[in-house]
Amino acid sequence: MKTVPIYQVDAFTTAPFTGNPAAVCILSEWPSADLMQKIAMENNLAETAFILPDGNGWSIRWFTPVTEVDLCGHATLASSFVVMNILQPERNEVTFHSLHMGDLIVRKKSGMLELDFPTDTPEPCKLPDIIRESMGREPVECLRGRSDYLLLYETESDIINLAPDFRKLARAEGRGTIVTAPGNDVDFVSRFFVPGAGIDEDPVTGSAHTTLTPFWSERLGRKALKARQLSSRGGYLECTLAEDRTLIAGNAMLYLKGEIYI
Repeated sequence: MKTVPIYQVDAFTTAPFTGNPAAVCILSEWPSADLMQKIAMENNLAETAFILPDGNGWSIRWFTPVTEVDLCGHATLASSFVVMNILQPERNEVTFHSLHMGDLIVRKKSGMLELDFPTDTPEPCKLPDIIRESMGREPVECLRGRSDYLLLYETESDIINLAPDFRKLARAEGRGTIVTAPGNDVDFVSRFFVPGAGIDEDPVTGSAHTTLTPFWSERLGRKALKARQLSSRGGYLECTLAEDRTLIAGNAMLYLKGEIYI
């Protein structure tokens, strides 16, 4: 029987039981994708990250309870927290090698951890009927990024009061649907719905902010932005547009550590 060290970390938060929980599994060799999927399903969190030492960095893969994904921000933040606070506390920067998004760098910055991710600039598109019917409220604008739809609404209260039909929304194309509006005490707020990947609402989504940041940077005329994701758990992010890269900073907290017996 083998054991796999596992950590659960709340990302994009400074308070327990808030932010976005992610599991981080530390590997010595890659198991089958089927086994990693079963572990993620057993964990039953929005994301489980699997990381493996790779040269001076780490290889990384991410799984929801039902599928592997190309990119996950909060589980990368959680993984960097484990590496730079527990496994290699002398480090101030770590590089994760991903299968589809290249090298992802995370740095310590002013007491936070800052993700360096590829920017995803959304383009205007027609609002799909299935999304219109699912949301129950017409957005001001609809755009499409690399994998997600982005819907703009007028106010923060619009975002708070949305109650999508998740079963219907799960049939929409793409990974998920981001909804956003100007914030009352931050530059912008958002929520992120991903029922097709087994997550009705993701608590705090780093990867969605690679789409949100260029969108709001253009409208507000600033590169540095403060953001809040308005799920029931909530999360705070500081985002900076750096041309083809988006820098996303947040805090993280360790919730548990243990071992998986396989």
